[in-house]
Amino acid sequence: MSPIDLRPDQVLEELSGFGRKLSHGMQNLMTVGDIPTGVTPKEIIHQEDKMVLYRFQPPASKVQNPVPVLIVYALVNRPYMTDLQENRSTVRGLLDAGLDVYLIDWGYPDRADRYLTLDDYINGYLDRAVDVIRKRHRLQAINVLGICQGGTFSLCYAAMHPDKVANLVTMVTPVDFHTPDNLLSKWVRHIDADLVVDTLGNVPGEMLNWTFLTLKPWRLMGQKYLDMVEMLDDPKQIDNFLRMEKWIFDSPDQAGEAYRQFIKDFYQQNRLIEGGLKIGEREVDLRNVSMPVLNIYATEDHLVPPAASRALKGRLGTQDYTEQAFKGGHIGIYVSGRAQKEVPPAIGRWIDERTYPID
Repeated sequence: MSPIDLRPDQVLEELSGFGRKLSHGMQNLMTVGDIPTGVTPKEIIHQEDKMVLYRFQPPASKVQNPVPVLIVYALVNRPYMTDLQENRSTVRGLLDAGLDVYLIDWGYPDRADRYLTLDDYINGYLDRAVDVIRKRHRLQAINVLGICQGGTFSLCYAAMHPDKVANLVTMVTPVDFHTPDNLLSKWVRHIDADLVVDTLGNVPGEMLNWTFLTLKPWRLMGQKYLDMVEMLDDPKQIDNFLRMEKWIFDSPDQAGEAYRQFIKDFYQQNRLIEGGLKIGEREVDLRNVSMPVLNIYATEDHLVPPAASRALKGRLGTQDYTEQAFKGGHIGIYVSGRAQKEVPPAIGRWIDERTYPID
């Protein structure tokens, strides 16, 4: 191996250039104002405890599809990732595709929520939100779009309440929690969930966030901040970077009992596909998912590997099952330029093809 040719004058020039960029960029950083959380106008339709149900304002053109879609996001992050900025918004893409879009915001649990269970979230808050939408639109069933952990919740909900779900879309959703390439699962399987919850009560969001970051420590905690220096002379790029940073570190605490069950039943015992999963008094059997299902996964997802999502195939009670691969990662599927062109339009077309005239 030949030695690296680094001249002292070259090193000094690169360091000097780095310093100039950093100094100039700090001036731009000083001018950054508040970073918005979500950009598409919306109204509150329903509130219950910390949970808020929003409806997004449709574009000037009339909504084409008469059956609304409810976005169910994960508990562990904030749902404004789906509406991050004007040109990177899954919500806006769905609206442009002619869908009437609702979204559940789970809020920030506090000590009063320590004993909330998965039954409270899925058969409680989620079910009542679905009923509010059904009543508003005078429908028997609505469309549900579940994302990540919210997709897992949506699968459970659809299995327990199939009569209320017209079509189900899952995005980057874990189904098989024991695939060999799932690093997060391998770590979580060794957690003493009882000790964590009995000691802490609610599980701090910061603790979970650092777990996710350490899956790719150099990329997520080092390299991106060095790369940031290259964009500091562009205020627009700075806004984009900080908007993403705000979302990454905006991590709600987790209600203790819900966390306990999710870790033990899903990550450790893999009951969603192995069987024996109960949410409250109801048994969850994926064979009861009888409505059409569109399952979208990301080919480069390090949090939910493709195999963990594709395990859904062949386990449902419906024959109308579609898989769609997105060439990108867990976050890119919401915010990349390719995602904006591919994912929301595909969801809109798929739902339109399965929406029948309403009398």
